[in-house]
Amino acid sequence: MPNSFVVSQQSTIAREIELQGVGVHSGAPVSLILHPAEADVGHRFMVSKRGRIIAEIPASVEHVKNLTLCTVIGDETGVTVGTVEHLLAALRGLGIDNCYIEIEGKEVPIMDGSSQAFVRAIDEVGTRALNASRKYIKVLKPIRVDEGDCWGELIPHSGFHLDVQIDFDTKVIGSQRMAWEMSPGVFRNELSRARTFGFMSDVEKLWKAGLALGASLDNSVAIGDDKIINPEGLRYPKEFVRHKMLDAVGDLALAGRPILGAYRSVRGGHRLNAHVLKALFADHSAWAMVDAPKVREPVYARAASNASEWAMAVGK
Repeated sequence: MPNSFVVSQQSTIAREIELQGVGVHSGAPVSLILHPAEADVGHRFMVSKRGRIIAEIPASVEHVKNLTLCTVIGDETGVTVGTVEHLLAALRGLGIDNCYIEIEGKEVPIMDGSSQAFVRAIDEVGTRALNASRKYIKVLKPIRVDEGDCWGELIPHSGFHLDVQIDFDTKVIGSQRMAWEMSPGVFRNELSRARTFGFMSDVEKLWKAGLALGASLDNSVAIGDDKIINPEGLRYPKEFVRHKMLDAVGDLALAGRPILGAYRSVRGGHRLNAHVLKALFADHSAWAMVDAPKVREPVYARAASNASEWAMAVGK
């Protein structure tokens, strides 16, 4: 099948989308309106207060302000928007290049803890091609960041390959690894419904820190005493690593353009994802802006199991 991640034209949503929810950390109600945007706008947050736009924040790694438990972006005046990763994952995962995101609140609503609500809303209105060529961030040489026993790496690749591994000291999760050649179909079917997760033992500490005030079994997978608390159980096999992959798609969307490269993350998260992007852009010989290339047909999806398979899968 052709690589549907790599296309020639930019796109936007076909019409306006309105969503409401609560912030997972603040617990406060949030209103969100997604607007179609012209070419080369990218993903741009328009922060409103009492019906007036008070800040315009591009979804770029240059605007990252905090990476504790979620990804927070902001401007030089101190206006911030948190928990942007699940919405950005939906936009980038479905191949939407340009969108104005009008938000009244300090964080994107958590919805059900995944990208599912955003994907369904976008699928309902559809997308529209724009009369402008899509440009990509092409990785030209390997870039790696090590942080203790965590590491992340971007290497050259003709599409967008994602390989994520997690390790948790609980039998509910343990060590999980999954790898996919990304496309809108893969994102929609294999990642978009994977929910955020947390441990009951951390709840009181988070509440005292003013975090997770809106978290519930409706928007998180809760783990306690080596078991899943949610009565419905998991949505996918290995839902935990799938959610970390979803987060990576959203965090890497902060490149501002789709990436032509392969990303490997081991025991990482928002902080590592952002730091790898920053390391890429800090080395001007490691990347280039290119028009949509012609690429070979990829394997639809696969789960790599070791480092040699990772190298073979992406042609390292």
